[in-house]
Amino acid sequence: MSFRLLAGTAALALTASAAMADYSLTILHTNDFHSRFEPVSKYDSTCGAEDNAEGKCFGGSARLVTAIAEARDRAENSILVDGGDQFQGTLFYTYYKGKLAAEMMNKEGYDAMTVGNHEFDDGPEVLRGFMDAVGFPVLMSNADVSGEPMLADAIQKSTILEVGGEKIGLIGLTTEDTPEISSPGPNVKFTDSITAVQGEVDKLTAEGVTKIVVLSHSGYGVDQAVASGTTGVDVIVGGHTNTLLGDMEGAEGPYPTMVNGVAIVSAYAYGKFLGELNVTFDDEGNILEAAGAPIIMDAAVTEDSATLDRIAEAAAPLDEIRNKVIGETAEAIDGERTSCRAMECSMGNLVTDAMLDRVADQGVTLAITNGGGLRASIDAGEVTMGEVYTVLPFQNTLATFEVTGATMIEALENGVSQVEDGGGRFPQVGGMSFTFDLSQEVGSRVSDVMVADGEGWAPIDPEATYLVVSNNFVRNGGDGYAMFKDAANAYDYGPDVAEVVADYLAENAPYTPYTEDRITQK
Repeated sequence: MSFRLLAGTAALALTASAAMADYSLTILHTNDFHSRFEPVSKYDSTCGAEDNAEGKCFGGSARLVTAIAEARDRAENSILVDGGDQFQGTLFYTYYKGKLAAEMMNKEGYDAMTVGNHEFDDGPEVLRGFMDAVGFPVLMSNADVSGEPMLADAIQKSTILEVGGEKIGLIGLTTEDTPEISSPGPNVKFTDSITAVQGEVDKLTAEGVTKIVVLSHSGYGVDQAVASGTTGVDVIVGGHTNTLLGDMEGAEGPYPTMVNGVAIVSAYAYGKFLGELNVTFDDEGNILEAAGAPIIMDAAVTEDSATLDRIAEAAAPLDEIRNKVIGETAEAIDGERTSCRAMECSMGNLVTDAMLDRVADQGVTLAITNGGGLRASIDAGEVTMGEVYTVLPFQNTLATFEVTGATMIEALENGVSQVEDGGGRFPQVGGMSFTFDLSQEVGSRVSDVMVADGEGWAPIDPEATYLVVSNNFVRNGGDGYAMFKDAANAYDYGPDVAEVVADYLAENAPYTPYTEDRITQK
């Protein structure tokens, strides 16, 4: 009997020893914030003070400050990280570039972030200014920046944090198509994601790090591929595809999504959620448990008063511009990414109609714009300039050019080549219509292309030349539209597309949004 007692005591001791070796870490995370320092509406656009007071708004830096502090208080060990794309999206970025983002992220206490493609929108110089202003590392493993003087001594591939006596390895990852969808310049060379991540995992492991988190601005699909194709990664904090994970309506998968033993998390976008993943590791760094949820940043989260005051101060120079009422819409104009990156959407029709209207006297008959350039919806009622800038924040200019019908068909094929991945290149069009079939191979998906012909329609002629209007980003090959780079008679220096759309809304108030089978899917 004493032997049994002794054995039982030993077993308890072993269990206690194992339990003592377990390590708990709370990973707080955001992604794709896009300069939404103020609260947003359910449409991800501007949410007014009155609606905010009535509890109809979400997010904003003042809520995040409160939620982050509360989450840290309930966590034994925690880190706060970001999956990229802090830049771009509102007038705050247009006016302050990365300065306000740096200030708020320092205030919120971030430990690291990865580079998003939009961090390159104004080139390496603005990104470097942001990096110099923040008190944490900005990471990107899958790019060679040695030839870019602005970044060569600044961006790290990975870093090690010590939290609660344990080493946590963090690796940055950025979407490989950044040169196509942003402006990193010719000196930043992007490399294969899986190879880059594995190389940094091996390096960190050699330094004794057994707990490794990848901060990935590459999208939910790529994150799953990285999880499958690497060994040694424990957690991937995602971004880029604005993916919501969890058990709520609209979620694209579970939180976390487990692939090859790797816990993948993502928290939608625009500060609407704060991700909170609680991970328990054994003494060898293996995940024993991973659980949590994105926390909705709704009216139940108290806004931090000091942060509210600071954002109001920063907003003061912008108010005159964005509060100007420029028109009215009879119904909400749908600019949701799930619509505009997969089908004809009413925002796409508005933008392409406005483009065509502006240059109709030049004989331009076709319009095309990238669905990913449409960043929000507009709700019914009065439309302000601020709302238009939220939809079209990139300061892209109107661009006109000449291409053959064959080139236009090639452009449409590019546009529907990444529908399954939610690619921003999806074409919204004016003065034309087409059908696409996702059961066909990429490059052979488009059919039945019709173009405006007087009062009627005619099949596009591959040999004919057409005058086209788009934005300068697409015209210069952005989002895969390389076939436009050498277009004849190109002029990229028209007015800001946002101003073109605002003028069109003003001229057509009250505006009634619509779709009309410009784009159909077999």
